[in-house]
Amino acid sequence: MTDEYRGKVFKSGNSVALRLPKGLGMTEGTEMRMVREGPMAFRVEPVDATKRKIDISGFAGKAPWLKPIPPELREFEHRELDWHLLDKSGADR
Repeated sequence: MTDEYRGKVFKSGNSVALRLPKGLGMTEGTEMRMVREGPMAFRVEPVDATKRKIDISGFAGKAPWLKPIPPELREFEHRELDWHLLDKSGADR
C-alpha cells in the first residue's frame, strides 16, 4: 500500500518550488536529488551526504616564526588575586 500526499507548487524567486507535506518525514536542510522519469514524472531522493574532511597538511610551515613553548615556560606561579576589586556592588567600600 502506498501513501498519497499532495504538495503545492509556488514561485520562489525566479524558480518554482514544491512544498512537501511534513508527513513525508523529511527534515529541514536535507539535500535532495530530483530525477526526471517522464514528461511530468519525477523521483525525489535524499543525496548521500559524505562526511567532509578538511586537509590541514598544507598548513604546516605557514607561520615559521611560531615556535613551541618550552615546558618550563608552561607553568604558572600561584598567586592570590584581588577579586573584590571586580565587585561593582560596592559591598567592600
